[in-house]
Amino acid sequence: MTTHLYLSLIPEALIASGLEPDEFGLYYSIGNAKRARGQAVFFSVDKDALPPEAFDLTDLDARCAPHPDGRPKHSVYLSIYRVLEHIPRHALTALHLATDDGRVLTLEPAPTAADGEVGSRLYQEFCPVTPRVVSSLDPAEFTRFITDTDRHVHVPRLVFAELTLGSLRLDPDATDVDDLPYPNVGHLRDCIRELQASPHKATKTVMRQMNQDVLFRTVQGAFYVGDSTGLTAFHMPSRDELEREHLAWWRSALSSFGQ
Repeated sequence: MTTHLYLSLIPEALIASGLEPDEFGLYYSIGNAKRARGQAVFFSVDKDALPPEAFDLTDLDARCAPHPDGRPKHSVYLSIYRVLEHIPRHALTALHLATDDGRVLTLEPAPTAADGEVGSRLYQEFCPVTPRVVSSLDPAEFTRFITDTDRHVHVPRLVFAELTLGSLRLDPDATDVDDLPYPNVGHLRDCIRELQASPHKATKTVMRQMNQDVLFRTVQGAFYVGDSTGLTAFHMPSRDELEREHLAWWRSALSSFGQ
């Protein structure tokens, strides 16, 4: 039985499991007894690409051996502190998004390219910190800014997603924003105005931390993993692709009450 490594983002942890990604997403979202529900966002990790000094994997297969009755081991926690910074970007081979009823969408890594968009951006950070910020920077620029060791406040590696701003991207006073599901849109407008009024300012915090599940339908473009060496994108399928090829997952994602 294959032992898989997963990097969970909610919360941050490196986990070994005998379950395949779809099975692990189901288990991690609703558990064995199906009494708890919650989204799961996790990466598949190539254990052969991990630095040997980062984690003790010497007895990994023994620790993750199947139960005596043959059932696979669901989860063995290997690390719960400062995990992401010790996992190189190239070791993250896929991103899995599990809805709160355990349906899993898998995204493959891809190179990034500038999208040419102008205006403000809205980013949700997932790991190792979780604020939501507006920024004048594109994803690559934002990554360089956040991971710049010359700044007093920085992180070694970051997972984040760009969220849609709709008409607010170009105009914080736009009125056609009824489809934006964020709490306190007035505060969001104020943050964008402050950012636009301060050309020297790169980011403005909208929310200090996530306090509910994220609405997957608000993700615009991709999830990103970035550090000082570059940026990897895990692109979301288009709305048409989601409806044609991942309809069960998409319907489940639409029913989420995140923010």
